[in-house]
Amino acid sequence: MTATVVLTARALLLDMDGTLVNSDASVERVWRRWADRHGLDGDEVMKVVHGRQGYASMAVLLPGRPMEQNHADNARMLAEETADTEGVVEIAGAREFLASLAGVRHALVTSADVALSAARMGAAGLAQPAVRVTAESVGASKPDPEGFLKGAAELGVEPGDCVVFEDSGAGIAAGRAAGMRVVGVGPRAAFHRPDVVVRDLTQVRVEVVGDGSVRLHVGE
Repeated sequence: MTATVVLTARALLLDMDGTLVNSDASVERVWRRWADRHGLDGDEVMKVVHGRQGYASMAVLLPGRPMEQNHADNARMLAEETADTEGVVEIAGAREFLASLAGVRHALVTSADVALSAARMGAAGLAQPAVRVTAESVGASKPDPEGFLKGAAELGVEPGDCVVFEDSGAGIAAGRAAGMRVVGVGPRAAFHRPDVVVRDLTQVRVEVVGDGSVRLHVGE
């Protein structure tokens, strides 16, 4: 990016993995082991798993397998991921970005469950937002918009007045389907055409406006 883009919003909806927290090392370890167990190519598996709940990724990768098996497998994977926080760190600028949201309506909207989101945010040294939409809160995984729509509803804000921060194709698609503008964070995001892309959260400045809305100065 060479210019700053200004977006006005009444609420922000924040993905976790790849957006606030860099958990790629843990995700790679756990999912490549899963790929090996199922005779799948690890590189191809990694193209699918970011942004989705585990059972939804498994449904794409093992079409025709009973969904009950995917959910059971997903529970085991979540336990593995929760126990594996080695190398989990904040995305650059995440701590300062979250601190700048004091008094701003915002929510975490993640495909992780409560335990995993707490483990990863804690490992990265980040405080969790008061409003959180986790895997237990929804019936459908991203790219379904349910999580973002629920986050907006819990904050009492219309979808069109929300800005989503996301890194994955599934998450960006979910934000768009919810009728929201999307700030893409990191290199994965650039391939999925969000409204604007930043390298990391050091490229976002939050200006709180008197009417309860915010101006996001996004860019260099």
